[in-house]
Amino acid sequence: MASKGRPFRTRSFEGFEILVGKGDTQNDRLTFEVAEPEDFWLHVVNFPGSHVVVRNPDRLAQLPPAVLVHAARLAAWHSKARGSRGKVEVHICRAADVSQPPGFPPGKVLLRCWQSLKVYPLEPADEVDG
Repeated sequence: MASKGRPFRTRSFEGFEILVGKGDTQNDRLTFEVAEPEDFWLHVVNFPGSHVVVRNPDRLAQLPPAVLVHAARLAAWHSKARGSRGKVEVHICRAADVSQPPGFPPGKVLLRCWQSLKVYPLEPADEVDG
């Protein structure tokens, strides 16, 4: 789905809205202005890449496993780890657990607590809207 003019791309998977940042400044807007505290936030570990937000209007304690893996694979694909031959590690937390201390450059954040998941990057051709 096109999202011209917005700081993110919008995807849908199994009824969940997934937002994918487009760059450092846009990642900041997505994470700190668009995301709600209870939304899930994902980012590849040790590589520059898009911030990914999974909307959580029902305030679920955790995402369904298939949705979590799909969002993590999108985060891996929309990062510099895209060309990796193996699995890529992705951090997952609540948007409320993401902060940006003063002086940090755009796109760089700190996480208060997180979980990790290793996945293969999801090529856009492999995406399935559901």
